[in-house]
Amino acid sequence: MAELYLVEFKGSRKGYFLNKFYHNLKDADYVVTQAERGEEIGRVIKKIDSEAGVSGEGRPKTILRPAGKEDMQLLEERNQRDNECRTEVIQTIRRHGLEMKVVDVETQLDGNKMTIYFTADHRVDFRNLVKELASCYKTRIELRQIGVRDEARRIGGFGVCGLKQCCNSFIKEFDPITTQHARDQDLPMNPAKISGNCGRLLCCLKFEVDSYREIKRLFPSPGTPVRTEEGDGVIQRIDIFNEEAIIRTEDGVTFRGRVGSFEIIDRKQAARDNPGGNSHGNGQRNNSEIGNRSQGDAPSG
Repeated sequence: MAELYLVEFKGSRKGYFLNKFYHNLKDADYVVTQAERGEEIGRVIKKIDSEAGVSGEGRPKTILRPAGKEDMQLLEERNQRDNECRTEVIQTIRRHGLEMKVVDVETQLDGNKMTIYFTADHRVDFRNLVKELASCYKTRIELRQIGVRDEARRIGGFGVCGLKQCCNSFIKEFDPITTQHARDQDLPMNPAKISGNCGRLLCCLKFEVDSYREIKRLFPSPGTPVRTEEGDGVIQRIDIFNEEAIIRTEDGVTFRGRVGSFEIIDRKQAARDNPGGNSHGNGQRNNSEIGNRSQGDAPSG
């Protein structure tokens, strides 16, 4: 069975390839791979132990050979030529009066195909543009419209965390992200703080939201009067990382302590004793069950 490798190309574009010729490869090696029409050159990311993660992506193409000195020199020349072509393509687009932004130009190693990535706010009729570019560069031209998140992936960069953008490292597909993900993690609704370089909501808002939701289900909502072993008080906030509730007195001045969910003896009784408190009607706990659990006993049936 041929070994399977993940290979990265220009613009963080990745694909799976089979090492049918059993070349001796290691991570970060440059290889020449089979393309739709001709050859491409990319960098080995890692060896894949199982093909389970590549199902539905079509049969992987083949790694033809490790890249030699001539291949690397051709790659350098191609990248320099791509930058020049990008400027020329932009000028041609302006002559045609088309409203589109060129993000990147990528030419195959053998020059048999040139792909132009662009963004636009609407559908663009670029048929005449393709004809002129094909006549100019004497190769097959493909114009591919992408979104702003794909644009950030191709350009590359670093996030607010100081690390390489997730879309440039491990994310394969973009999951839907909403502001509710930020609210569930108690993040400020400031677009500058919860948006990535693409201008859209941060992809990482999806990573921990399930943990936040699960821990919050263990506690009454902030502002709810409760009774604990430390005394009566109101939940000020939930410390997600320590899985504890911060308890203060009804006036919010005196700090009562930190308690786990099992240490909350009762919330309904505390609400009756403090009718002026901000009691939430949802999520009430059974008194005897919570009392038993606070003493370390198993919940009664």
